[in-house]
Amino acid sequence: MPELPPRHLLFICSQNRWRSLTAERLFDGHPEVVARSAGTEPGARTRVAAGHLGWAEVIFVMEKKHADRLRAKFAGELRGKALVNLRIPDSYQFQDAALVALLRERLHAYFGHDLLAAP
Repeated sequence: MPELPPRHLLFICSQNRWRSLTAERLFDGHPEVVARSAGTEPGARTRVAAGHLGWAEVIFVMEKKHADRLRAKFAGELRGKALVNLRIPDSYQFQDAALVALLRERLHAYFGHDLLAAP
């Protein structure tokens, strides 16, 4: 049976320094998922571009305002893409244990299983 290609997940927050970057790092070395992250603001570590959206199978935003900004700027690129609001406020630092737990919980709810569980 041929191996399936990895899923492409994109995580978006404002600055791409804490929330979305933490989510991306959760999948480092994952055999079935490639994750990237970006931010919506001009000063973001990596600012979201059309290429990010074209690459992604599923786009996860941390707040409604991120989805609104993506829809306003990249309506065409989002056509046919899953856009999921994780509802995670900007009150966590990079790799905060509470943020990691919340990300795992919200992703589990979306996928119906724990993508991060050991295979």
